[in-house]
Amino acid sequence: CCPPGRRVQSSRLGPSPPRLLTEEEYRLQGEVETRRALEELRSFCQSPDFSAWTAVSRIQSPKRFAEFVGGASHVTPNEVSVHEREFGLESLFVDEQLFEEEEEEEEEEE
Repeated sequence: CCPPGRRVQSSRLGPSPPRLLTEEEYRLQGEVETRRALEELRSFCQSPDFSAWTAVSRIQSPKRFAEFVGGASHVTPNEVSVHEREFGLESLFVDEQLFEEEEEEEEEEE
């Protein structure tokens, strides 16, 4: 199969580290897995094994939960807007400005 020297060398090095995802691959995988998990949750909530009364008695918004189980989005347009403000491109611009100001203050102190 393989030359003996080759086998010894590979066992010393151990397994190669996994390839890291690019930002785009990470974002895409997050979207795909979130959609899959939400569909799994929706299916479970529609199954006979699910105790709807127990769940409804424990959640803040039963109407919203029922809409989700029926196929509606798991987030409201307002939540999307807040998320975009906090974590979207706008927040990156604000973060950059904050870091620049902190760096300038540190330079002035020195």
